Amino acid sequence: MSRILIVDDAKFMRTTLHAILSKDNHEIVGEAENGEVAVSLYEKTKPDLVIMDITMPVMNGIDAIKKIKEIDVNAQIVVCSAMGHQKVVVDAIELGAKDFIVKPFDEHRVLETVERVLSYITS
Repeated sequence: MSRILIVDDAKFMRTTLHAILSKDNHEIVGEAENGEVAVSLYEKTKPDLVIMDITMPVMNGIDAIKKIKEIDVNAQIVVCSAMGHQKVVVDAIELGAKDFIVKPFDEHRVLETVERVLSYITS
C-alpha cells in the first residue's frame, strides 16, 4: 500500500482523488489546498507520492515542486492540470515531476499513472 499526499485548491478535486485512490487501497496521508501547506505536509508525512495541482493560491504547484525537491530529490510527484496548460506541465516535468494527469479525472488514467510512477520506486 502506498502513501499519497493530495494537493489541490478545489475541495471537490481532493475528494474525488481521495475516493479513487482509497478504493484502490492507497493510504491518503494528507490533503493540502495550496503549495505552502503541501510542502509542510510533505516534510511531516514523507509520502511515497504527491499528486500536485499547478494553479493554486498562496504557492502554486511549480514553486511547491521546487521546494519539495529541495527537501527530497527523490520525491515522486505527479502533476494534475486542466487541458490547455501544456507549457506549465512541461515546466513541472523539467523540475522533476514524473508524470501528469489531466482534469477532469478519468479514474482508470489516474490509477494507471499512479501505479506506473510507484513502480519506478520499487524497480
